[in-house]
Amino acid sequence: MLFAIIGFFAGIIGGMGMGGGTILIPALILLAGIDPRIAQSVNLLSSIPMTIIALFIHIKNKNVVLKLVIPIALFGVLGAVCGSFVANYISPQILKRVFGLFLLIVGSIEIKKGVSVPKNKNCPK
Repeated sequence: MLFAIIGFFAGIIGGMGMGGGTILIPALILLAGIDPRIAQSVNLLSSIPMTIIALFIHIKNKNVVLKLVIPIALFGVLGAVCGSFVANYISPQILKRVFGLFLLIVGSIEIKKGVSVPKNKNCPK
Protein backbone atom coordinates (compact mmCIF):
# COMPACT_ATOMS: atom_id res chain seq x y z
CA MET A 1 0.00 0.00 0.00
CA LEU A 2 2.90 2.36 0.79
CA PHE A 3 4.28 2.00 -2.74
CA ALA A 4 0.86 2.73 -4.26
CA ILE A 5 0.52 5.94 -2.23
CA ILE A 6 4.06 7.04 -3.11
CA GLY A 7 3.41 6.28 -6.79
CA PHE A 8 0.12 8.19 -6.76
CA PHE A 9 1.66 11.37 -5.36
CA ALA A 10 4.71 11.05 -7.62
CA GLY A 11 2.33 10.76 -10.58
CA ILE A 12 0.45 13.89 -9.57
CA ILE A 13 3.68 15.88 -9.19
CA GLY A 14 5.03 14.44 -12.46
CA GLY A 15 1.80 15.26 -14.28
CA MET A 16 2.08 18.87 -13.15
CA GLY A 17 5.51 19.00 -14.79
CA MET A 18 7.62 19.20 -11.65
CA GLY A 19 9.17 15.75 -11.94
CA GLY A 20 7.75 12.88 -9.95
CA GLY A 21 11.27 11.88 -8.95
CA THR A 22 11.38 14.74 -6.45
CA ILE A 23 8.75 12.80 -4.48
CA LEU A 24 9.46 9.23 -5.55
CA ILE A 25 13.21 9.01 -4.90
CA PRO A 26 13.27 10.54 -1.37
CA ALA A 27 10.14 8.58 -0.41
CA LEU A 28 11.64 5.27 -1.55
CA ILE A 29 14.92 6.00 0.22
CA LEU A 30 13.53 7.44 3.46
CA LEU A 31 10.22 5.62 3.89
CA ALA A 32 10.94 2.27 2.23
CA GLY A 33 14.68 2.04 2.96
CA ILE A 34 15.59 1.33 -0.66
CA ASP A 35 19.15 1.85 -1.98
CA PRO A 36 19.43 5.20 -3.82
CA ARG A 37 20.57 3.55 -7.06
CA ILE A 38 17.56 1.24 -7.05
CA ALA A 39 15.26 4.16 -6.19
CA GLN A 40 16.65 6.09 -9.15
CA SER A 41 16.16 3.08 -11.43
CA VAL A 42 12.57 2.66 -10.23
CA ASN A 43 11.98 6.37 -10.84
CA LEU A 44 13.33 6.18 -14.38
CA LEU A 45 11.37 3.08 -15.27
CA SER A 46 8.12 4.33 -13.74
CA SER A 47 8.45 7.67 -15.51
CA ILE A 48 8.26 6.08 -18.97
CA PRO A 49 4.46 5.58 -19.10
CA MET A 50 3.81 8.90 -17.35
CA THR A 51 6.09 10.70 -19.80
CA ILE A 52 4.47 9.10 -22.83
CA ILE A 53 0.98 10.08 -21.69
CA ALA A 54 2.09 13.64 -20.87
CA LEU A 55 3.85 13.89 -24.24
CA PHE A 56 0.69 12.96 -26.15
CA ILE A 57 -1.33 15.51 -24.20
CA HIS A 58 1.25 18.26 -24.83
CA ILE A 59 1.48 17.40 -28.53
CA LYS A 60 -2.33 17.50 -28.76
CA ASN A 61 -2.33 20.94 -27.11
CA LYS A 62 0.46 22.11 -29.45
CA ASN A 63 2.88 22.75 -26.58
CA VAL A 64 5.85 20.95 -28.17
CA VAL A 65 8.53 22.76 -30.17
CA LEU A 66 10.40 19.99 -32.00
CA LYS A 67 13.36 22.24 -32.80
CA LEU A 68 13.99 22.44 -29.05
CA VAL A 69 13.07 18.87 -28.20
CA ILE A 70 15.39 17.03 -30.58
CA PRO A 71 18.76 18.44 -29.40
CA ILE A 72 17.68 18.37 -25.75
CA ALA A 73 16.58 14.73 -26.04
CA LEU A 74 19.73 13.64 -27.87
CA PHE A 75 22.09 15.26 -25.38
CA GLY A 76 19.85 14.13 -22.51
CA VAL A 77 20.29 10.52 -23.60
CA LEU A 78 24.05 11.04 -23.76
CA GLY A 79 24.03 12.58 -20.28
CA ALA A 80 21.89 9.72 -18.93
CA VAL A 81 24.36 7.14 -20.22
CA CYS A 82 27.30 9.02 -18.69
CA GLY A 83 25.44 9.55 -15.40
CA SER A 84 24.52 5.86 -15.17
CA PHE A 85 28.15 4.85 -15.52
CA VAL A 86 29.27 7.40 -12.93
CA ALA A 87 26.54 6.32 -10.46
CA ASN A 88 27.89 2.76 -10.50
CA TYR A 89 31.19 4.00 -9.06
CA ILE A 90 29.81 6.28 -6.35
CA SER A 91 28.75 4.97 -2.95
CA PRO A 92 25.05 5.15 -1.97
CA GLN A 93 25.89 7.49 0.92
CA ILE A 94 27.48 10.01 -1.43
CA LEU A 95 24.56 9.71 -3.86
CA LYS A 96 22.13 10.42 -0.99
CA ARG A 97 24.06 13.52 0.01
CA VAL A 98 24.41 14.81 -3.55
CA PHE A 99 20.70 14.27 -4.26
CA GLY A 100 19.74 15.88 -0.94
CA LEU A 101 21.94 18.88 -1.69
CA PHE A 102 20.40 19.13 -5.17
CA LEU A 103 16.87 19.12 -3.70
CA LEU A 104 17.88 21.70 -1.11
CA ILE A 105 19.28 24.03 -3.80
CA VAL A 106 16.26 23.62 -6.10
CA GLY A 107 13.87 24.09 -3.18
CA SER A 108 15.69 27.24 -2.04
CA ILE A 109 15.57 28.69 -5.55
CA GLU A 110 11.84 27.97 -5.82
CA ILE A 111 11.15 29.53 -2.41
CA LYS A 112 13.19 32.60 -3.37
CA LYS A 113 11.25 32.94 -6.63
CA GLY A 114 7.95 32.59 -4.79
CA VAL A 115 8.84 35.19 -2.21
CA SER A 116 10.37 37.72 -4.59
CA VAL A 117 7.67 37.64 -7.28
CA PRO A 118 6.06 41.07 -7.45
CA LYS A 119 2.34 41.09 -6.75
CA ASN A 120 0.21 41.76 -9.81
CA LYS A 121 -2.37 44.43 -8.99
CA ASN A 122 -4.76 43.04 -11.64
CA CYS A 123 -4.98 39.60 -10.03
CA PRO A 124 -7.77 38.94 -7.54
CA LYS A 125 -6.62 38.10 -4.02
